[in-house]
Amino acid sequence: MEAEIIAVGTELLGVQRVDTNSLFLTDQLNMLGVEVRRKMVVGDHRELLTASIREALDRVEIIILTGGLGPTEDDLTREAVAAATGRKLIFRDDLRDAIAARFRSFNRKMAEVNLRQAYLVEGAEPLENPNGTAAGQWLEHGSRVVMMLPGPPHEMKPMFTNHCVPRLERRLPARVIRTRFYRVAGIGESDLDQLIAPVYSKYENPVTTILAAPSDIQIHLRARCATAEEAEGLLAEVGTPIEALLGDRIYSRNGDPLESVIGQMLVVRQATLAVAESCTGGLLGQRVTSIAGSSKYFVGGFLVYSDAMKQQLVDVDARILAEHTSVSEEAARAMAEGARNRTGATYALSITGEAGPDSSTGATVGTVFVGFAGPDGCDARRLQLPGDRTRIRTFAAQAALDLLRRKIG
Repeated sequence: MEAEIIAVGTELLGVQRVDTNSLFLTDQLNMLGVEVRRKMVVGDHRELLTASIREALDRVEIIILTGGLGPTEDDLTREAVAAATGRKLIFRDDLRDAIAARFRSFNRKMAEVNLRQAYLVEGAEPLENPNGTAAGQWLEHGSRVVMMLPGPPHEMKPMFTNHCVPRLERRLPARVIRTRFYRVAGIGESDLDQLIAPVYSKYENPVTTILAAPSDIQIHLRARCATAEEAEGLLAEVGTPIEALLGDRIYSRNGDPLESVIGQMLVVRQATLAVAESCTGGLLGQRVTSIAGSSKYFVGGFLVYSDAMKQQLVDVDARILAEHTSVSEEAARAMAEGARNRTGATYALSITGEAGPDSSTGATVGTVFVGFAGPDGCDARRLQLPGDRTRIRTFAAQAALDLLRRKIG
């Protein structure tokens, strides 16, 4: 079976709110063997929402709407589903009483406007919502199923898990979807595809998807089979040779970002990390500390943008800067070593380079050096990174983290 998800609400069309419900629903549906064919966001517009529902009913067997079940005039999901399916809205006394009881439990009186939430699309089953006033609805329309779920995730998720999943399981054929998820560093998208395409291109099942971001590539394998065992077997058939070809370029098999993987490695080794950054201006430290619990292993860092700060804060010798400039292997080594010595950390990373748009040292824009210092000595790597200032800085931080992974792995 196939599904579409419609997130309802004008607020989701702006920049302040992001639809995360569809990610949860996609994962849950995939585990049931349902393929999500389309996701869309529709604002609070009755005609557009009605048309979107009608079109989805023509395409797929399962339609899930999230949001638009509140008590105000712009909460239009009930009305739009009724219009799209040619049904009436029926007022339910039991739903009104349940809403009123919830308000009483908070020592509040129910407002008249909440009566809108007591209407059910004709023929639909109400879905209990212990976390809010908006009951969900399950509607079987011919061979189609329409689910109307509240927008707040803390209401939507338990409702779908407790009420929708059991109903779907009774309708669905024995079909499951299983996935493998690799994250890769140290290779470009085109080189990676050339390397692994001879493996995955022979298969329509599993489906292989390659997603590329600056210096970070994700490979998704998705198998659809009658049983979990068959699906896992297909994933192994494709995934195992891909893993062999990519080797240690694969840094995650569960979707964790590189900074999380690094954190786990440092915790296992009871090791600590410090950083010294120039052209990235704190981006490396920000990524390391974005992981909860990073205080266990991250001791701190230095933003040494100028030559004077490189000398004063991480003890880079003035002669190195005079002879080689700050954008050099020698400077990167000295910065890493100085950060380690100053903090007492087990390991230290450094980044120095020209992120553009202009060069202050004469080095080509995109020239970056990442440095490493540890108990066994120092090292540095020269990179020539493509793109604008933002991409160069992003590539540089990823490359520094990957250097640490390879050094301590």
